Amino acid sequence: MTARETQNLPPSDSSFAHASEAEFARILDFYQMRWEYEPQVFPILWDLAGNVLESFAPDFYLPDIDLFIEMTTLQQRLVRKKNRKVRRLRELYPAIRIKLFYARDFRALMLKYGRAALAAELSGTVGQVGPRQEAEPVPEPSADATIDTKPGPEPGSSPNESPVTGERRSRAARRRAGRRAAARAAGSHAT
Repeated sequence: MTARETQNLPPSDSSFAHASEAEFARILDFYQMRWEYEPQVFPILWDLAGNVLESFAPDFYLPDIDLFIEMTTLQQRLVRKKNRKVRRLRELYPAIRIKLFYARDFRALMLKYGRAALAAELSGTVGQVGPRQEAEPVPEPSADATIDTKPGPEPGSSPNESPVTGERRSRAARRRAGRRAAARAAGSHAT
């Protein structure tokens, strides 16, 4: 049992690394699930002298079901690193049960509980505990806006950016866009 449970205190946002973790703790409290925040650190990499070089502390432990939960709702570029750490943890400690909770899982949970606005507010770096960062408003498209059906990168723009939104695209998204463009080109040459 955690100190918070014995005192019947709601989770404090300042005791978590990210506001989404505080929201997840509130859901666990609502359902009266016992939980512990980062209760154990697992060494996952050592040097030749036996010194720990890297360790992993999952965000939550649910003792009633013997399950660790790691949330990755921060920057999605960190997902690969967390996936690697979870794989390494499973290799070294096969008896440990762990669930990696992705950003999409968190958004689905927020939607399920009618907190869609909160899901957008807590996703990414905006939800990090610390000085509050204001999210930039997304401009609404005007009624006379046209959609370029065959967008191409603007001169001087990065190939990693979407030519439509200007946002950075993942490697997989760039590959898919390249395959679609190649398929369209092959289809137009065939006719």
